[in-house]
Amino acid sequence: MAMRHVRKGDTVMVVAGKDRGKRGKVLRVVPEKGRVIVERVNMIKKHQRPTQKLRQGGIIEREGAIHLSNVMLVDPQSDKPTRVGVRELADGKKARVARRSGEIMDKA
Repeated sequence: MAMRHVRKGDTVMVVAGKDRGKRGKVLRVVPEKGRVIVERVNMIKKHQRPTQKLRQGGIIEREGAIHLSNVMLVDPQSDKPTRVGVRELADGKKARVARRSGEIMDKA
């Protein structure tokens, strides 16, 4: 499996599309389709039937998926969007690195 530049729980900024400029936390990554679901970004209305879990049906709002290429990781140091590189650590593991500041993104 290839290493993705974003992971669940990361803070990202949308750099293209109707929600450009919005920030949010990554809720889910769908690597097979190259898409990501970000909190409060690309909100869609879904017509939902009543089920055992959801007694009340109706129109619900939820996050839609957006393409991975349309989001950039937010650099924790400068609080701006940054590209992501990969660096090998002393113990042989690989870690994501913010290109803007050089800070390691993964908590080991």
